[in-house]
Amino acid sequence: MASTTKRNLYFDNAKLILIFLVVFGHVISPLKRNDDFLFTVYTVIYLFHMPAFILISGYFAKGYRKKGYLMKSVKKILLPYVIFQVIYSIFYFFNGEEQTLTFDFLQPHWSLWFLLSLFCWNIFLYVFARLKWAGFLLAVGIGIAVGYIDQIGSFLSLSRTFVFFPYFLFGFLIDAKHIQWIKDFKFSSVIGIGLICATFIVFSYSFPSEAVPWLLGSSSYADMGNVNLIDGVFRGIQYISTFIVIFGFLTLVPSGGSKFTVIGERTLYIYLLHGFIIKIIETFVSDESLAAFAQNYLLLILFSISICLILGSYLIKKYTKPLIELRL
Repeated sequence: MASTTKRNLYFDNAKLILIFLVVFGHVISPLKRNDDFLFTVYTVIYLFHMPAFILISGYFAKGYRKKGYLMKSVKKILLPYVIFQVIYSIFYFFNGEEQTLTFDFLQPHWSLWFLLSLFCWNIFLYVFARLKWAGFLLAVGIGIAVGYIDQIGSFLSLSRTFVFFPYFLFGFLIDAKHIQWIKDFKFSSVIGIGLICATFIVFSYSFPSEAVPWLLGSSSYADMGNVNLIDGVFRGIQYISTFIVIFGFLTLVPSGGSKFTVIGERTLYIYLLHGFIIKIIETFVSDESLAAFAQNYLLLILFSISICLILGSYLIKKYTKPLIELRL
């Protein structure tokens, strides 16, 4: 939502790394069942990559009170959601995933939940931003409490909207001095690497496969198993763990520009378009053939990088801009 003449290279670099993790996470998702290493990589990625993206989105939502901001949100977030919801519905019908062609705007397809939730988070600011850090604590409390509502789930992306909102609000509440503090923190890179590695080690030994839905934030506690009062404590621990790993990630993001930094400006293009590539491969390539690539980690990384480079290129932006940014 930011429209500045001078780009913040630090955040562009952060978004570049995060969009790679989004793509890589989707690439390895069908392969993680039979490979313990990929499973650990997947869970570590899903612990923080979308929360970090959401935090950065909140950081750039500080102009929500400016005239025309709400209509800008409708144009840049809600309308692309409607357009791609239609496109995905048609795509799923023709690839056989859906038996009938229906257009349901209340159940977001796959990764489109982010757009619907992002629009809601911007609306929530009109209430929660006034409360500042008390509002953040309230948002965390709501994120924990909604898990006890059995009916909450993917409908209107309600579960993810409330569960992930604290990250958006946290990003809104911090400012440049906090980011500078993270970058200038003594031994920040060493601490960041240590936090990421420690998370990887812990997850490799102790993260159960049935706990993956907790990372997605799309289900109630009941849908993820037998609901217990202690589940709220677990979500609170997850919030703390995620913020710690996000801190570690942000300490490692370079501040200087490179020839790839510009792709960080085009993450929305990659986010909206890469799903078609992933789904086409899953449609036409058998599970057995996909499994053959499971342990070829370098190939999976290079394939994910290629998707980011292609979909983040100038040409893709030029020809898909009318659809994604609605600029004719």
